[in-house]
Amino acid sequence: MTDVFKAIADPTRREILLSLAKNPENVNTISEKFNMSRPAVSKHIKILSDNKLVRIETDKSDNRQRNCYVQLEALSEVNVFIKQLQQFWESKLDGLGNYLNTIE
Repeated sequence: MTDVFKAIADPTRREILLSLAKNPENVNTISEKFNMSRPAVSKHIKILSDNKLVRIETDKSDNRQRNCYVQLEALSEVNVFIKQLQQFWESKLDGLGNYLNTIE
């Protein structure tokens, strides 16, 4: 079972996603951007991959390299949730506005 919310809860994973949204990169290149070990970055990438936010492919020219590609379609669940929150707050604020108009 995937949990996109848990996957994007970590700031490092969000940074990785933003970076990959600009340009696919291999694991080594991603690791160089963070002040942590390569295995730690690999663990973050695995979590993103397990939650279908990143696709990992072996480089055809160098079988030792693993290239990462962002898959933002999985974020549609987050988008639906945010829209629901937006509708909730808009309705509450509209209600407050109506109330304030009646007491004037």
